[in-house]
Amino acid sequence: MVNRWNYVPLSAEQEEQKRKMSEDLGISPILCQLLVQRGITNFEQAKSFFRPQLTDLHDPFLMNDMSKAVDRLNQALRDKKQKILVYGDYDVDGITAVALVYKFLTNNYANVDFYIPDRYTEGYGISIKGIDYAAENNFNLVIALDCGIKAVEKVAYAKEKGVDFIICDHHTPEDVLPDAVAVLDPKRFDSTYPDSNLSGCGVGFKFMQAFAMSNGIEFKALMPLFDLLAVSIASDIVPINGENRILSYYGLKQLNSNPSLGMKSIIDVCGLTGKEITISDIVFKIGPRLNASGRLQSATEAVELLISKDLAKANEKSSCIDQCNKERKDLDKSTTDEANRELESVEGVENNASIVIYNPTWHKGVIGIVASRLTEKYYKPTIVLTRSNGFATGSGRSVQGFDVYKAIESCRDLLENFGGHTYAVGLTMKEENVEEFQRRFEKYVSENITQEQCLPQIDIDAYIDFKEITPKFFRLLKEFNPFGPENAKPVFVTRRTFDYGTSRVVGKDQEHLKLELIDSKSECIMNGIAFGQSEFNDYIKALNPVDICYTIEENNFNGSSTIQLVIKDIKKSE
Repeated sequence: MVNRWNYVPLSAEQEEQKRKMSEDLGISPILCQLLVQRGITNFEQAKSFFRPQLTDLHDPFLMNDMSKAVDRLNQALRDKKQKILVYGDYDVDGITAVALVYKFLTNNYANVDFYIPDRYTEGYGISIKGIDYAAENNFNLVIALDCGIKAVEKVAYAKEKGVDFIICDHHTPEDVLPDAVAVLDPKRFDSTYPDSNLSGCGVGFKFMQAFAMSNGIEFKALMPLFDLLAVSIASDIVPINGENRILSYYGLKQLNSNPSLGMKSIIDVCGLTGKEITISDIVFKIGPRLNASGRLQSATEAVELLISKDLAKANEKSSCIDQCNKERKDLDKSTTDEANRELESVEGVENNASIVIYNPTWHKGVIGIVASRLTEKYYKPTIVLTRSNGFATGSGRSVQGFDVYKAIESCRDLLENFGGHTYAVGLTMKEENVEEFQRRFEKYVSENITQEQCLPQIDIDAYIDFKEITPKFFRLLKEFNPFGPENAKPVFVTRRTFDYGTSRVVGKDQEHLKLELIDSKSECIMNGIAFGQSEFNDYIKALNPVDICYTIEENNFNGSSTIQLVIKDIKKSE
């Protein structure tokens, strides 16, 4: 599939900001262009960006209902008999949120336990079974993390049972909020909080920050929990700007210098010991392993790992979780292969604007991953469904720029339950509604998706020559970390580059290109790797010019470090 390279030039005003920034900061105009593209237009903003400060975190009491939440928690702690249940979702964000709140509260109070609903018997969010468990075991207060914003009926049921709820969520609410003691959610329509992009774990952290402030506990007592925040922010793919940038910046420091015992154990299993852990390592190595337990077994095990104080037990749980992840990978691959075979047999599927596929035998724990794989391959909004508890339940993923949440919301009369974000959703419906949902979803997508959204797009930050990639340039480029949504790793284009003579195919199946290129303007030479693009080998070896689209990475090999281009796409030069 051909990628569309999207480059938006700076406006005249932005060009002036870039020029002024380059003068004030004394750095490359290209780096200043990257800053301006990220909304950073003066020296003070640049200083905050490159040197995030914990003092720039917002006052947690700016969040609606925070005083109510803290008062209720303090009441539970004053009355030594009140039991607190920390309740959270079974994905990485929920797992880390539960671990963070549980660990901090148990430093100050013993009457605390945690609960993770079962993906298969209870489903997402607050469950009747979970409420009954709380009532039967005399829990007076439940702190719900990364879920609960739509649980109006469930919270009402809990109230009848004498169980109070404090909801800490970051998902979009309905018109009516649950009648909980407090509803902490920066996406509330009446929100007074300055940052709406916190993860679920981030909202839990703000609650604990407010609780600490109300009890004279120093902020430094919260800092050992920052590794959990970094894992949450990276895994839940929330924007890494504002508070998330500060929290992930210090979270990565914690993860690299002094991770918790449980986190260190999972780092060892991932083969990351002794290496500098990045957001990318969390997304592709740490996060999937923590997720795997909730997908195939119980996410309770992942929480137990993260709160563990015993090294032997932590290592045992890490090994178990790693094995779960291996099984998840096998299941993910076999299910994706089966889904592709099914789609290939459907006549006219290539003409559809969307994909909705249902197989009642598929494992519920991997259908979100399968939806992602299908979206990547076909580049269409995709819903993958399986059977669970007599319902068709599943996950959806979207393409860049298209809001899949609005698409399923347009079919809400067919759904028992749904939730999610712009690019990822979960939904449940009666099996007899699947066919009509498929028709309505396709109709909505076909009428609302634009032609541009139907083509995979690579956003370009700047056009540069190789001579601009100096050691100083790369050193400052690394200061843009941590990378993620709203602060993506910068993507550059260099036009008319040629093989310098040593480019070759590499890889087990000769599918990759190891390149040594020279550009036509500066005649500087750069090394690069182009994964899965070996079809360009003969063209490049014939000394034809190519335009390359790439990120700039550090390549560490045999104790030496070099600058390397990771080439995302290659086009024949005009």
